This record gives sequence, structure tokens and C-alpha cells, in this order.
Amino acid sequence: QVHLVESGGGLVQAGGSLRLSCAASGRTFSFSGVAMGWFRQAPGKEREFVAAIIWGGSGTYVADSLKGRFTISRDNAKNTVYLQMNSLKPEDTTVYYCNTDSSISRLIKGGMDDWGKGTLVTVSS
Repeated sequence: QVHLVESGGGLVQAGGSLRLSCAASGRTFSFSGVAMGWFRQAPGKEREFVAAIIWGGSGTYVADSLKGRFTISRDNAKNTVYLQMNSLKPEDTTVYYCNTDSSISRLIKGGMDDWGKGTLVTVSS
């Protein structure tokens, strides 16, 4: 079983940057071929896909509306996926979550059963 913990959120001024971290753990979990990614969801709104990456490959995907500002990456040694967010806007304010699935196509759908507590990003004007 994989356990994911999001961190790195906080308060930042518009135009600033934050790097979110998603640390994965699990003694029997294999990261090879697993898709991991980021979502965000504001209260009362639908969950929105942000970015995804294949753990054992080179493929990455970022939502069209966020390309140029958000970048996803990973650190194999630390079992951690990152979301670098630049040029932040007040509209980016919400809770960000990470999750995993067997492929990017499945992950993007956001149909995973279990979600963590996420990390809150607040962008002030």
C-alpha cells in the first residue's frame, strides 16, 4: 500500500513561486510504471487535474491552462514528486492533492478512491 503526504503549501504573494512536494512511502510499493500527479480542488468546485508524471519513464503532462507556469518533476532517491508553481495568481488559491494510478490516462480522470488531506496554497493579491 502506498502512502502519500503533500507538503510545501503556504501563503505567497501574486507573482511568487512555491514548490509542493508529494512524498511516497510503502515497503512493498513499486514505483516503476506508476503514474503520479497533482490535482486541486476549491470548496464547492470540481476537482481539477494539474499535472502528471510516469515514475519509471520520462513522460510528463501538464494541464493546458497551466503550461508555462507549472512544472512536475520527481526525485527517485527521495521517492518524491514535486510541483513547481511560478507566477502564481490569486486564482491558484486552493487545496492541492497528489495521487497515483496505473497510467496517466487513468490518473487524469481523478477517479481514485482515496485522497489525502492535501496542502493549502494561498496567493494574495
